[in-house]
Amino acid sequence: MASDLATTNALLGVMAAVSVLEALALIGLAGGGYLLYRRVMRVLADIEARHVAPASARVSAILDDVKVVTAVVKGAADSADASVRWGLAWLLRQVRGRRRAA
Repeated sequence: MASDLATTNALLGVMAAVSVLEALALIGLAGGGYLLYRRVMRVLADIEARHVAPASARVSAILDDVKVVTAVVKGAADSADASVRWGLAWLLRQVRGRRRAA
């Protein structure tokens, strides 16, 4: 019966050693994952600084220009609308004045 316990103890020792190795592998993978995460975040920050920020600045400048052009066009449209209204009012006064005179 003593030999049976020796075999069981040996198997339990092997299982304990494998569990320790698995724990070390898991800790190593977690550390490697953290290092990979830091590297990827640095690369993304670099890409943002070199590509996204200048593109964003250009888009903002274009949107500012569009805003100015839109304001100018709106002012011109309002002015044209007022001129047309004034011209129609003048024309109606002329037509009504001729009808009354006739």
